[in-house]
Amino acid sequence: MKIVIADGLATSALELLNRENWTVDVRSGLQPNELATNLADADALIVRGATTVDSNLIAAGRQLRVIARAGTGIDNVDLDNATKRGILVLNAPGMNSVSVAEHTCALMLGLARSVSRADAAMKQGHWEKKNLIGAELHGKTLGIVGLGRIGREVAGRALAFGMKVLAHDPFISEQRASDLAVELLSLDNLCAESDFITLHLPSNSATCALFDKTRFSRCKFGVRIINTARGNLIDENALVEAIRSGQVAGAGLDVFQAEPPTNSSLTSLPQVIATPHIGASTQEAQELVGLETAASVRDFLKSGIVRNAVNFPSIPPDEFKRLQPFITMAERLGDLLGQLSDGRPEAIGIRYYGDLVGANSDLLVGSTLAGLFKGVLSSTVTPINARSIAVQRGIEVIESSSSRHRKFTSLLSVKLRTSKDERWVEGTVFDYGRPRLVLLDGVEIETPLEGLLIVIQNNDQPGVIGEVGTILGHYSINIATFVLGRNPTGAVGVVSIDQRVPGTLPNDSTINKDLLADIRAIEAVKKAELVRL
Repeated sequence: MKIVIADGLATSALELLNRENWTVDVRSGLQPNELATNLADADALIVRGATTVDSNLIAAGRQLRVIARAGTGIDNVDLDNATKRGILVLNAPGMNSVSVAEHTCALMLGLARSVSRADAAMKQGHWEKKNLIGAELHGKTLGIVGLGRIGREVAGRALAFGMKVLAHDPFISEQRASDLAVELLSLDNLCAESDFITLHLPSNSATCALFDKTRFSRCKFGVRIINTARGNLIDENALVEAIRSGQVAGAGLDVFQAEPPTNSSLTSLPQVIATPHIGASTQEAQELVGLETAASVRDFLKSGIVRNAVNFPSIPPDEFKRLQPFITMAERLGDLLGQLSDGRPEAIGIRYYGDLVGANSDLLVGSTLAGLFKGVLSSTVTPINARSIAVQRGIEVIESSSSRHRKFTSLLSVKLRTSKDERWVEGTVFDYGRPRLVLLDGVEIETPLEGLLIVIQNNDQPGVIGEVGTILGHYSINIATFVLGRNPTGAVGVVSIDQRVPGTLPNDSTINKDLLADIRAIEAVKKAELVRL
């Protein structure tokens, strides 16, 4: 494995990765074209905020499996492009929440007591005690826009100051807000009632310039604004005007539209406390963020465990351990169907039975589809982008579930409809963790989902097994297992053959073609296919 680290990372995080005996390539400060060269054979890329991972870098990382952002926001990563390429994108949410929340409170206190102005005056030899009358936080109203991890940390500290706390967040329940002793309001009502407003939102099309000239006009006169989230949440020109008019009494800003700011009209105002995006810059936060990021990358590359993902559902390690054999099984069922079916796929139905009901279905669906596409699309198809590829190709994905166990504690049933036929397979995992095929086109059969298989459908009549065995012997092919199943409609045989055979089987298409032609020539045989799993 090769991991490229484009920005600085805590020493403890580097040590964690180095313990795996992987190639850990630290390349801080490289130009994009230089970094692209290093990504050519990389499995993972770790960045912080300084590196922009655009479509060009993603294209350069031909082997990239994961991009990790050592921090919360991922606006410096082209998420759509990464997802299309099937690359997992991780972040480290919550690890810097306390640091950012404390910095928010520091800015709020600084604004309330004019700390930076008092300090500047003292350094210039001025004693301006009478001109720096402040305000207590106690009894004031704080409006928190965005009640996520950081917002909740701020709320707890504000309550300790004796403040009334309001919040606007359409994705949090009334009960949760009540548990936090926070009152939920519309954004306009929050602005009208708050003495202080602090922003804790992600950057997206809905939040860009959320606080503009109109929004500031709806705020309580003399409000103080704090932003430690993302610079483009605020229209900076509108904020300058609002401060100069007195509508906004002051602003504590750690983030800006451009970083570093190119226009000093905002940062030079005496009513503004400006810091250079240091909300998460504490030793404790950097240590936690680095370790969490490194551990997430390690766990994914080493064991396939997905956590802290922003473009794929995360799953706790214990749940992943339980599901991992079924994820493998789902991928192989999809792969099997892809090799057995003719025609263009039109729809795939996936049904969960027993203990799989309520499991992480996105992982199972993504793995099934990735297996289906494995033989016809490029290697960049992964469970992360497989569902979107199905949508792009007009393949309908139908999910259903049943609490019935159907003889097995957990069972996955997959039906593929194409323009020419419909194939149906079911699989489960036995106690020893190996995926098994237990049904093929309505016929019960039990065989491992692995290796090189010849799948035969035939009329249920004597002599078929002997004829197949004779043909395989003619080609000097050793039979590992020969499993049969039958029902009133016919019979199914799955022959597991030795991959170490004389000649060049299974890579020689001529031998494959002749072998299958001979088996298909058996009068009772309806279909025969060679499948590699």
